[in-house]
Amino acid sequence: MNQNLNDADIMKRVCAGDFLLFDELVLRYRERLLRFAWSKYGRQVAAEDLVQEAFLAAFAARETYNPTFAFSTWLWTIFLNLCRRHYKQQIRQPREMVRSSFSASEDTVIPEPSSSETPLQAVLKTEQFELLTMYLAELPEVQADTLRLRFFGGMKFTEIALTMDCSLSAAKIRVKNGLLQLAHRFSEDTASEG
Repeated sequence: MNQNLNDADIMKRVCAGDFLLFDELVLRYRERLLRFAWSKYGRQVAAEDLVQEAFLAAFAARETYNPTFAFSTWLWTIFLNLCRRHYKQQIRQPREMVRSSFSASEDTVIPEPSSSETPLQAVLKTEQFELLTMYLAELPEVQADTLRLRFFGGMKFTEIALTMDCSLSAAKIRVKNGLLQLAHRFSEDTASEG
């Protein structure tokens, strides 16, 4: 694959019939989309299915891509729309059911320990990830998705604003308020444990 091409050039060539070049875009964006989906759904299988579906939808809609806009914004918009549809299909569960649904199972994402981590550090990292995933599920969907785009998707505020179809200040406010709510939630749990 050619890593020297930018996303728009790749899409132009894909639209011209060089379909295999689309794999380069998958390689560029797959991990960020997966991190977002894992944090939203807490299950690796569901996350991988949604990411694959997003790339299939993007490929199918390749002729609608406008190269004057960022490919990443277009792809994230497709992906978020799929996530919203998936979310609406699920029955909203009470808080305790949500909490129990994030217990470890065969398709729960377990972050890979780094070579410098002890087994205890790896377990704590996994528990913190599961707790964060659970707390994000308790936030309003738009706010939680904004946090996921910023921290799991690695997006800048301008990209978030374009993807979420909101103003730049609204994107910043959503992230700030979401972080404040998460901090409050973490402090509640810490206080109740102490």
